[in-house]
Parts: sequence; structure tokens; C-alpha cells
Amino acid sequence: MGDIVAIDPQPEVTDTGFVVSRHLDDKAGAACLLEMLEGLAEVKPDLPVDCHVLFTISEEVGSGASAVLHGDVAELVAIDNGTTAPGQNSDEYSVTVGMGDMTGPFDWHLTRYLLGMAQACGIPHRRDVFRYYRCDAASAVEAGNDIRTALLTFGVDASHGWERIHTDALVSLTRLIGLYVQSPPAVARDHQALGPIEGFPITAPKHKPSRKRRVEPTS
Repeated sequence: MGDIVAIDPQPEVTDTGFVVSRHLDDKAGAACLLEMLEGLAEVKPDLPVDCHVLFTISEEVGSGASAVLHGDVAELVAIDNGTTAPGQNSDEYSVTVGMGDMTGPFDWHLTRYLLGMAQACGIPHRRDVFRYYRCDAASAVEAGNDIRTALLTFGVDASHGWERIHTDALVSLTRLIGLYVQSPPAVARDHQALGPIEGFPITAPKHKPSRKRRVEPTS
């Protein structure tokens, strides 16, 4: 029988909207996912495709999403922290769309799709490259999954200890996740296991906001 160790993160929320806590990486990302799911449960929109929400562990040492994906999954959007530091473009007030991590770049079409979605819907966002860490997307690809990958992060000051984030970044991240799961795939032909050359994506798809009601959590 194993032991369960629970650590009190001792969070503090300031009057200016900052959250100071231990281990916001990746408790904050999990909180954004749960908030998005609560919004979907309340509104019950018709999702264009099946969406599986995963909570993984040990992504930095190679396991992560390496063994839990279904064979029919076409896209994976990882959620992680985007540490603010000299030489980085992340901040504590926006969602950051990752261009790549230490294992290489993410899928161009899916990444551009998310950027277009943020731009079309007025969601504060930034772009960054994370040269010194890896996310779940890397382990999923290394395990042999034929999927498009992307990364969304919240800009956090420090990591693996006492950390700080502003609620604006968490709201922006949650809004973008909620919009993404209610949108069609970035590339329509991905529903085919091996598609013809016709329809092969040459340029990035453009996100067109739907007139249907969308879930955009704001708390």
C-alpha cells in the first residue's frame, strides 16, 4: 500500500488580481480546464468533434501523454506554464501560444489556428519559444502518435516552488480553451487516416467565430 502525500500550496490572492502560491505549475492549468468543463456542463453546446480532457503527470521526464491517447485523436493541445524570464516573451496577463519547446516546433497549422482564434475573439495573447522544457506534446509524438500538437501556457513568475500569476492570464487561457473545444478541427481532412493530396493544407486555416453560443468562462 502506498502513501498519499498532500501539500498545502498556501495560496494568496491580492487585491490587484495576483495569485501567489506554491506549485501553480500545473495546478493553475488544471483549474482552467476544470473551469472550462464547468462552463460546458452548464451551457451544453453541441461540440463539433469528440474532446478528451487528460490530466497527466511526469511530462518532463518523458511519460505524460505517451500512453493514454486514443487512435482516432487528430489534435493535442497541451496546457503548461510559460515562465516569464529575460529573453522570454511570456507575461503574467495573457495566454501564451507556444511556438516550440526543447524538442522542436509544434504543428504550424494548429498553432496558427489557435492564434487566429485568439485574434478574432479579442483574447489577449503572446507568442513564445520555450527552449528549456518539454510538454505533453513531445511525449505524445515520441510515442508514435500521428497527431498535430500545440501548446497553450499561462505566464508565471518562477516555477517549482513559490510562484505568481495574474488572474487575467488564467481567464484568457480558459477562454481560448473553451473556444477551441467548440471549434472544428484545424484541418478538415484530418478525419481521414491517410488522405489524398487534394485538400492538403498549404496555408493556415482561418478561424471564423460561430454564431452559435460559445462558452467563455470569466471567473
